[in-house]
Amino acid sequence: MSDEARTLTDVVTRLRRALRTSIRADWPWESLPMAQVELLQTLAERPPMKVGDLASALRLAPNTVSGLVSQLIDSGLVVRGGDPKDRRVARLSVSPRGHEQLLVWQREHEKRIGAALGKLEASEREDVVRALKALDHLVEHLAEPTA
Repeated sequence: MSDEARTLTDVVTRLRRALRTSIRADWPWESLPMAQVELLQTLAERPPMKVGDLASALRLAPNTVSGLVSQLIDSGLVVRGGDPKDRRVARLSVSPRGHEQLLVWQREHEKRIGAALGKLEASEREDVVRALKALDHLVEHLAEPTA
């Protein structure tokens, strides 16, 4: 592993942990596991989805996704609907409450990150902003199937 890859891995891990820890102090519901948040985000981007399609999109085992979905349905964040073409198939969507939760989650994270960005020197803030496009491309490459 290159030094750059090791450093980026470390920074991303610490960034996620720091953000999660700081927001949980004010928002106890943020104890929602990241896997559930990511599932909600994916469903919000591409509704409605079948469990198998959702599992493929998240690169998780279908039984893992099924368990997460059950928890989110019980919490009122996801709804299960029928498929007009095949009544045996369930289609999943984010509930209105789930959309509200995602919106609050997004706003609070933006607020936290914005406050932290505001504490950086102007040149550091510019460096972070310049890096965003490259990081977005990195995400695209990570999303590609591995050979």
